[in-house]
Amino acid sequence: MSKGILYIVSTPIGNLDDITLRAIDILRTVDIIACEDTRHSAKLLSHYEIQTKKISYYDEVEDKRSGTLIRMLESGKNVALISDAGTPGISDPGYRVIQKAVEADISVIPVPGPSSLLSVLVSSGFATDRFTFEGFLPRKKGRKTRLEELALEPRTMIIFESPIRLLKTLGDLSTYFGDRRIVIGREMTKFFEEYVRGSIPEVISHFEKAKPRGEFVLVIEGLTRKLKRSISE
Repeated sequence: MSKGILYIVSTPIGNLDDITLRAIDILRTVDIIACEDTRHSAKLLSHYEIQTKKISYYDEVEDKRSGTLIRMLESGKNVALISDAGTPGISDPGYRVIQKAVEADISVIPVPGPSSLLSVLVSSGFATDRFTFEGFLPRKKGRKTRLEELALEPRTMIIFESPIRLLKTLGDLSTYFGDRRIVIGREMTKFFEEYVRGSIPEVISHFEKAKPRGEFVLVIEGLTRKLKRSISE
């Protein structure tokens, strides 16, 4: 018996029109869709009249469900893995089942699509030839060390942050990065899509007046030669 295929399917980060024809076709034809949250994904699947059976695959059940999915794949079933938005495995569940599938010699095929981090990066105006994605910064242990390291990073940096911690993180960035340039995107592709640009202190001032809402992508200018010279002068 041949093994099934694990498809890593990118889904819209807001606007339901931002999905590929290939992604729709795969979601319709696989045997099961593993969703980060079946209730959240139901809106997208209903919009495109996708009737495929769903199974939940969120952080708390990832270890257990990854084993279940691997057994399905080994029995010949095809599985599509999706997250609430964007590409599975990027600060979302997915890593464990992908790792186990690779170890079990199961085909893992990505189906590319929307990405919040790339959307803000390419619209930032900062260098895009080299960049580093940091996900969420450590909340406590290792946070100071990581910020000290990133302050010396020459590449453009991308960070995720929640609305309740945005000002805290911006304050820390101001401490370690000074008045470095930053671009913050929120609600990309949605009705309240917004990009805030300026120095870190300027952006702090903005969000002190406008309560942070939604999920945020922070793109920070790397430590360029020009910045090094201005710091040393």
